[in-house]
Amino acid sequence: MRLVFAGTPDPAVPSLRALARGPHDIAAVITRPDAPVGRRRVLTPSPVADAAAELGLDTLKAARLDEEATAAIAALEPDLGVIVAYGGLVREPLLSTPEHGWINLHFSLLPRWRGAAPVQHALIAGDRITGAAVFRLVAELDAGDVYAEREVAVADDETAGELLARLADEGALLLTEVVDAIAAGTALARPQKGEASTAPKLTIEDGRIRWDEPARRVLDRILGTTPEPGAHTSLDGARLKVLRAAIVEDAPTLDPGQVAWVGKRVLVGTAAGAIHLLEVQPAGRGAMAAADWWRGLRRDDVRVGS
Repeated sequence: MRLVFAGTPDPAVPSLRALARGPHDIAAVITRPDAPVGRRRVLTPSPVADAAAELGLDTLKAARLDEEATAAIAALEPDLGVIVAYGGLVREPLLSTPEHGWINLHFSLLPRWRGAAPVQHALIAGDRITGAAVFRLVAELDAGDVYAEREVAVADDETAGELLARLADEGALLLTEVVDAIAAGTALARPQKGEASTAPKLTIEDGRIRWDEPARRVLDRILGTTPEPGAHTSLDGARLKVLRAAIVEDAPTLDPGQVAWVGKRVLVGTAAGAIHLLEVQPAGRGAMAAADWWRGLRRDDVRVGS
């Protein structure tokens, strides 16, 4: 088939590479325009744009799939549109432009966690099973019939960044299988079943650690917001990022937010149990071992999150 592929960030790159290795013709890659990156705000192509250039594929950079982009895509006469984390909506008439419509690789088991941040919300909620799904794109957000899905077990210490990278690889294989099946005329899609939940884009507030929750819930929030938007708490009015942490099984009783040096470990109390801080980043400084941060405080009466 003749494909158009729309995607922008790193998790979309494995799918583009997998499709490029296959028998189908990628007529063009649609990605969002170059964006400022780093402290110097240097305009930088998206990861998908870089991969497309490496693969020798034509690229269309569009902030949104408007009338101009629709006309450019229609001129390519695609058989199928494929979208993976593009960062914009596909509306009519573009939705119906390819002969076989559009399919979307989504990083959850639909209808759970429809929206922009499914992996992050799954971890924050404590889901131990998640996965990837390939579905037919429709006007309603992430509501189309599902062609295929793959379950994965979530590791106890897996961050959102790590899980998303794993699902991107697993999902790329799933996506190519569905594209091949559509080309062969054997693809079957089923309506989504079960209660839908939403996963909107995270804000800085989502990364704020609630020490009055049980330790497992606290760790789930830390994992689910790492690396973006970042888990954080406060000390003396300044933000303290928590980069790595773990649950402690043998901790003494500590009040929520109370920090203590116990057995050469920096522990923080929660509503039930304690969290072991492993790596932190104080405001205006680089990442460091939590033990080094603690030694630099030179005080014992420490409480975070207040």
